[in-house]
Amino acid sequence: ETLLKRAKLGGGEKGINVHVKRNKKKLIRDRIRLLLDEDQPTLELSSLAGIELEYGDVPGAGIVTMIGKVNGIWCMVIANDATIKGGTVFPITLKKQLRAQEIALQNRLPTIYLVDSGGGFLPLQAQIFNEGGRSFYNEAVMSAAGVPQAAIVCGSCTAGAAYIPAMAEESVILHKTGTIFLGGPPLVFAATGQRITSEDLGGATLHCGVSGCTDHFAETEEEAITTMRDIVATMNVDGEGTDLPDPTEPSEDPLYDISLLEDLAPCKMSGYQLNAHHMLACVLDGSRFHEFKKMFGSTLVTGFGKVDGNLAGFAVSNGKITESSALKGSHFIQLCSQRNIPVVFLQNFGEDVTCQSSSETELIKAHCQLMQAIACCTTPSITITTGGLSGSLESHALGSLAMGSRFHFTYPNVKIGGYSPSQIAEAIHTEQNPGNKQSEDSLSDLKETFDLETDVFYAAARIRNDGVIMPTDTRAVIEKCLRIFKQNKKTTSEDFHANLRM
Repeated sequence: ETLLKRAKLGGGEKGINVHVKRNKKKLIRDRIRLLLDEDQPTLELSSLAGIELEYGDVPGAGIVTMIGKVNGIWCMVIANDATIKGGTVFPITLKKQLRAQEIALQNRLPTIYLVDSGGGFLPLQAQIFNEGGRSFYNEAVMSAAGVPQAAIVCGSCTAGAAYIPAMAEESVILHKTGTIFLGGPPLVFAATGQRITSEDLGGATLHCGVSGCTDHFAETEEEAITTMRDIVATMNVDGEGTDLPDPTEPSEDPLYDISLLEDLAPCKMSGYQLNAHHMLACVLDGSRFHEFKKMFGSTLVTGFGKVDGNLAGFAVSNGKITESSALKGSHFIQLCSQRNIPVVFLQNFGEDVTCQSSSETELIKAHCQLMQAIACCTTPSITITTGGLSGSLESHALGSLAMGSRFHFTYPNVKIGGYSPSQIAEAIHTEQNPGNKQSEDSLSDLKETFDLETDVFYAAARIRNDGVIMPTDTRAVIEKCLRIFKQNKKTTSEDFHANLRM
């Protein structure tokens, strides 16, 4: 009992004062208490590790490893105790972390990392190099095995510690407290002579909005922990539940009436486009949306929500898909595939969707990566085109029948074709009448022809989609499709490869 108390004191009074008073952070056990379900059982591991080692005392090995429930799901929590030499990683720290990962993999426990570490203890670096690499390997292997990995950047993540949140499937970073970099400002100054702040070098604004290294921005520790609880709720893991009655209803109406979509839907291909968040507010249960990478790649909105109690991932275009949007989309689709969550694509493109300048050709590779992720996704998907042009190259990069969507519906205002009627008419007219500006009747006839051939009802008559729906039917159609998907709860890799052979 005395040794346990000693271990739980961490860095002692001095370390705690620095951590709480100077750095304005919560103690690690307070963080874990907020993260885990209240009044639920927990199981702490290796509590006495690190006591009286040959290189000194490292209470609790400088890390807390604990199994507890988050939203009724048993999870493994691996959390650095920054009161002990700023979260420095010792050989015993890694040994404890590797053992926790082994237990998590064997028991298929979603793993949550609360990272606050200045990296390895350099005098003993020879003893931590390989073991540190193994912890990164374990993250990758666990993720590939369908054991979710998520992280909160609670403080400094320097050197090897930077890889823990970067390799997690989803990570949250705390504004003005969390940082991720391989070498901090002193090292930058020593190497380049440039002075830079920790925030500018690797803070939350940089990694959420520019690098895309982290996925969720949090102003406070409480917000970061709430976000992590939401992440666990979207992991699609069947938990044991809690011992308390569940007050939530299986389904609830959106806060905004679905009829608003009829007023919001654009009447023409170009010009106004549906706002992605407005559309989701009219479709999702309680208008609740757990957004993924909100600050990165803003022309594609991604995240999780429920329709009539059925969980789904949503990828909604909010403008032309840029390189960063495509990379964000690839990451998100891989998450849905890994978690066995169906995907809903809501396409809303303008008339100029296929127009690219020479400076935009680098988008092709990013678009192809997104298409590869969609084509190889093992979970079912539904596509609804709400505006613009369906059938263009960019529309394939956001799900289509050609890219494996099981259903594809369109609004009445949509045009169907690889190019807009005016673009293709002018291209053919120019080719057929080089230098002749007097053939306006011919151009008008071409436009009329292609207006007809790209009409949504012309396409529907030829089964180029699965139907034309009114905007007010959007939620009902999605709900029915998700229920159909749910009947076959798990799409196996064998099913996927069998589909390829058809």
